[in-house]
Amino acid sequence: MSVARQDVQLRHELLGRVHDARERSDALFALVRPSALYDRPIPERHRIIFYVGHLEAFDWNLLYERVLNAKAFHPDFDRLFAFGIDPVGGGLPDDKSSDWPDLTPVQGYVQHVRSAIDQKLEAILSPGLRPSSDLSTLLNVAIEHRLMHVETLAYMLHQLPHDKKIREHSGRSLLAEPVANRMVQIPAGTAELGISRSSGEFGWDNEFEAHSVDVPGFEIDQFMVSNADFLEFMKSGGYETRDFWTDTDWKWKASHGISHPIFWTKSDDGWRYRTMFDEIPLPLDWPVYVSHAEASAYARCAGKSLPTEAEWHRAAYGTNEDQQRRYPWGNEPPNAHLCNADLMRWDPVPVNALPSGQSAFGVDGMLGNGWEWTSTEFAPFTAFERFPFYPGYSANFFDGKHFVMKGGSPRTAACMLRPSFRNWFQPHYQYVYAGFRCVRR
Repeated sequence: MSVARQDVQLRHELLGRVHDARERSDALFALVRPSALYDRPIPERHRIIFYVGHLEAFDWNLLYERVLNAKAFHPDFDRLFAFGIDPVGGGLPDDKSSDWPDLTPVQGYVQHVRSAIDQKLEAILSPGLRPSSDLSTLLNVAIEHRLMHVETLAYMLHQLPHDKKIREHSGRSLLAEPVANRMVQIPAGTAELGISRSSGEFGWDNEFEAHSVDVPGFEIDQFMVSNADFLEFMKSGGYETRDFWTDTDWKWKASHGISHPIFWTKSDDGWRYRTMFDEIPLPLDWPVYVSHAEASAYARCAGKSLPTEAEWHRAAYGTNEDQQRRYPWGNEPPNAHLCNADLMRWDPVPVNALPSGQSAFGVDGMLGNGWEWTSTEFAPFTAFERFPFYPGYSANFFDGKHFVMKGGSPRTAACMLRPSFRNWFQPHYQYVYAGFRCVRR
C-alpha cells in the first residue's frame, strides 16, 4: 500500500472511530428514561447526568489547546464535568440532584464541543495530510476513554431499576452442555507483557515498556468460576468462614453486610440474577461476577490462589513453543464465535459456550465474558513514563489498593482486547463485570 493510501486510511480510521465511539455512548444514554438521568445507581459513583457532560468535557480539556488552538467557551462546565470518582474510601458523594445543571444546557455544551472538534479534525486530517504521532495518541486516548465509560456506564445502568430503562434487545442467548471445571497444566515459559515504544502501537502509559517474565509451571482452571461453583462456596459457609478472608476483607464484608454477589437477588424460590433488562432464575453456567475480596475467599476455600498477571498472560497468550499469540485463539480478530465482547451482548454466556476461543493450552474464555481478577497489585512496569497530558491516569492508582484485571467483558470494546491492556479496581468493588479463575502452583 502506498504512503498516500495509508495516510487516507488512517485519517478515515481515526475519524470513523471518533464518531463510532460517540454513537455507542449516545445509544447508552438513550436507554435511560429522562426522569432517571439525575439518579445515582451506584453510591460510589456520580449521578448519570455527570457522565452526559463528562465525555465531551474530557475530549475538550484534552484537545482544545493542544490540537484545536481554541479558547474555552464554558469553563464552568469544563471544570464541573472534568473528573469522575474513584470508589476507594473518602466517603460517599453527598450532592443532591438539584446541584447539577438542567439537561438542556448540558446537551448544548455537548453539541458545541463536538462541532468544534469535528470542524478542526476535518481540516487537520484532510486527505494527503498524515496525522502526527502525537495527534494519533491524543485521539486514541479520547476514543478509548469514551469506550471505557461505555462499559462503566453499562454496569452502572445494570443497577438502575428496570422500569427506569428503555428495553433493548438483549441478543440471542447461547446454550452449552453442563461441564465440570478442571485444571489445565501450563508448562514453564515466558510471558511477554506490555508494548514496546518502538512499535508505534497505541497503549496507555501503564502498558509500557515491553518486557519478559519467566513463569514457572502451574495449573489453571479451564473455565471461569461459574455461578454454580460459587453457589457451592456459599452453601458451604464461605461467607461466614473467617479463615477464607483477610483482615481487611473480613471487616469490609461484615461492615457492609456482604453475603452474596451483587448481581444475585434472593427470592422465595431461590436465587435469581439481575440482567440488564430482566430478573431471571440464576444462570448456573454463567461466570460469577464478584469483587476481588470475594474471589480471593473462594480461591482460599478451594486451596488455590488467584493467578498473577504474568501467569494469566502465559495461560492466555503463550504456546508450547514459547511464542506469544495476538489473541488466545491465534491472530483472527475477535468475533462472536470466539469471544463474548465488543458490546455484542448485554450479559454473559455459559463459561464453555465458545470453545473456538480456547488458548493454545486449552483454556477457555480468556477474552470477553467477564474481566478476570489477578493477585497482582496494579503497579508500573520498569521504564514507566506518565502521559504528560494525563499524568494521573495510572500513577494515581499505584497505591497498593488496586489489583490488575485482564481479559475483558461483554461490554469491552474490541480495541481494548489487546494483550497489553491492563484494567484495575480496588478489592471491595462488586459492581464491575469481573469474575475469576484459580491456579494451583
